[in-house]
Amino acid sequence: MSEPSDEQAAIQHYLVCGTEDCQKNGQFYCNECHEPMCEQCRNEHLKSPETKAHDIVLYRYRKQQLPVEKCKFHPKRNVDMFCRECNIPLCSKCSIKEHKGHEFEDLEEIYAEKYALWQGEFSKIQKYSLPTTEELKSGIEDDVTEIKKIMESIRTSMKAEAEFLKNLVDEVTSENIDYIHTMEKSLLEMLKAQGTAYDDYIAYLGKISEEFQEYLSLTNQKLMFSEVLKIQPIPETTKPVPPVFTAGHFNKDDVAKLLGRVNVPNTEHEKRKIQPMEVESTHMKSTEKQLEQSKEKSDMKQTLSLSSSVTKVREYRVPGVVNACHVSGDKSGRLWVSDRKGNLVQTDLQGNQLQKIQTSGREEGNHTATQDGDLIYTDKDKKVIYRITPDKKITEFIKTGEWTPLSVHSSRINGDILVGMIKDGEAKVTRYSKAGKELQNIQRDNKGQGLYRHPRYITENINGDICTSDYGTEAVVVVNKSGQHRFSYTGQGLVFYPYGICTDVLGHILVCDIISDTVHLLDQDGGFLSVILSSQQWITSTCGVCVDDENNLYVGQCGTNTVTVYKYLQ
Repeated sequence: MSEPSDEQAAIQHYLVCGTEDCQKNGQFYCNECHEPMCEQCRNEHLKSPETKAHDIVLYRYRKQQLPVEKCKFHPKRNVDMFCRECNIPLCSKCSIKEHKGHEFEDLEEIYAEKYALWQGEFSKIQKYSLPTTEELKSGIEDDVTEIKKIMESIRTSMKAEAEFLKNLVDEVTSENIDYIHTMEKSLLEMLKAQGTAYDDYIAYLGKISEEFQEYLSLTNQKLMFSEVLKIQPIPETTKPVPPVFTAGHFNKDDVAKLLGRVNVPNTEHEKRKIQPMEVESTHMKSTEKQLEQSKEKSDMKQTLSLSSSVTKVREYRVPGVVNACHVSGDKSGRLWVSDRKGNLVQTDLQGNQLQKIQTSGREEGNHTATQDGDLIYTDKDKKVIYRITPDKKITEFIKTGEWTPLSVHSSRINGDILVGMIKDGEAKVTRYSKAGKELQNIQRDNKGQGLYRHPRYITENINGDICTSDYGTEAVVVVNKSGQHRFSYTGQGLVFYPYGICTDVLGHILVCDIISDTVHLLDQDGGFLSVILSSQQWITSTCGVCVDDENNLYVGQCGTNTVTVYKYLQ
């Protein structure tokens, strides 16, 4: 098995400051010293005359250290230079002898550039090429299933046509045979009548013969002169004309015409559509407006990056709630805030109350704004999900049956509704369409183990991952859009109690740890990047988070009704 990469190591282990005797979180990195540093050591490093010019960045953006390689001409020296004229790596001793006067570059700089380039290509493979190819392959499998269904349908239709024609043939043949029977009966009756007529005539002739014999007797001879013998003529009959059967004249083509043909459309095979990078699938983009928004977000991704520090933008208290357990922004730029007493309040950006609703919610992500400008919220007591339209009309949207809905999120990708629910010690995440039709249930991993215990907050990432803050498992549980478990994040210390969770336009996952009063920043693969908010920003009891369209981070505190806004991207 290959050794884990630096990125994997960063994901799996707590980053410790490389300064001697310092065990703090090494969230920064000195590219000259090649050491992780905490914020305090970074500041001291930049103050020192010897190191103040050093390049210190966030750990994620560190320069890769040049691997140790011995010079083949000077085995006791490391290769650290690159000769542009000879296009070969070499050591410093080579540069003053065989390559004297040549143009040199820092091999470490070249290595860092190449490393970043290959990391980028590798990232494309992992995040685009491989998933896209697998999706295309899945499309082929779907096509195989579809083709089999179509072919079976054609076969069924052919058999039905043949059966129909057979029935027609049997029906016509039966009618013809019945007609022949009727004709035969009529002709036979006619012939029988003719035969009877001849029988009667033969009997008549016999009687006449007997009478003639009497006339010839001596005693009656005189009668021959007095009687006139008249014989009736032989009855006339007709010979019947039998029917003639004229066979039908048809061939195989005639039958084929009757039964129909299978034709292949005169069109070329349609090429499978390969979605470009950073563009979601057609299921996720259904209108021109959504495509324009996608382009804007793609352009924004290319210009945005993490700031080296977090800046407080504003802060205000929300009237009508005792604390800010969950925060969500709607399409109009207004804010919805809920507390542990079930109060749900809409405010403008100055903190003025616009409307207030009483719900059964507590400390969970029980409301979400939709793409259509509505608000959706859960009712745990009635096991119902309600919808509020911009005109403040409340309607029953989804009934969850025996399951108690806790958290809810409206997808920014396709409008689907994700709901975290519990029932009798079990938990699951259910996906509904924007019309409220149940589409998917996610409850267990591929080993049959339950993924969730108490899905308190839920959100969706830009790649379709479903990110759930599960208080019962004390982890952030992330599955892909198919429901396959990707990873679980369990914090950076001994205890981790995740609460509010959201994602941003760069795919970062931001989650509150209510125990340490911090907000953790993860990449979309679960790698820990930094603690972006802590007591250093004078924040306590971090509970609810959301990011607006301007990339501002809203943080609600469960100890007060305060919502604070920060800028963490540049």
